[in-house]
Amino acid sequence: MTASTRVLLALPLVLFLALAAVFAFRVTDGADRTVVPSALIGKTAPDTAFPPLSDAHPGVASADFAGKVTLVNVFASWCAPCRVEHPYLMELARTPGLQTVGLNYKDRVTAARDFLTELGNPYDAIGVDPDGRRVIEWGVYGVPETYVVGPDGVIRAKHVGPLTEEVLAGAFGDTMRALLADAAPVPGA
Repeated sequence: MTASTRVLLALPLVLFLALAAVFAFRVTDGADRTVVPSALIGKTAPDTAFPPLSDAHPGVASADFAGKVTLVNVFASWCAPCRVEHPYLMELARTPGLQTVGLNYKDRVTAARDFLTELGNPYDAIGVDPDGRRVIEWGVYGVPETYVVGPDGVIRAKHVGPLTEEVLAGAFGDTMRALLADAAPVPGA
């Protein structure tokens, strides 16, 4: 057997070991795989307006985010993970300085109202998007999805999937807490 034949026979093994090393590194690199990159992070929230779910609460317009740390949550009554995250939204709604906004996605108005009546309403404003066309500008492709918008109207974080204790303790929650700390009024000012 010649040296070149041995190299050719060993080549698949070397390639396999190199690929295995790359996979092993990616699995153990500590990166948060729940964070989905978004082209909107660091950009001003899309200039969209959503009609209100009911007369009891206003609809949603991007201009309403100015000067406030805003949690924008895309939800639907038919979404099982939305029920899982709802207690966390109820808790977040009590956070001083945090405005919570709901965008009801591809849902019937009566079903959305019943959902909020049953589980409680954590939102300061609720907009509806019955055909799912307005939320496309936000990069939404499913529910639930949640964004943190800074007081300057810039999207700072996005989470795809239900909010959980782990999500709120991770990078998404850190971003929200940092914005709230920066936006807190200075005593005596």
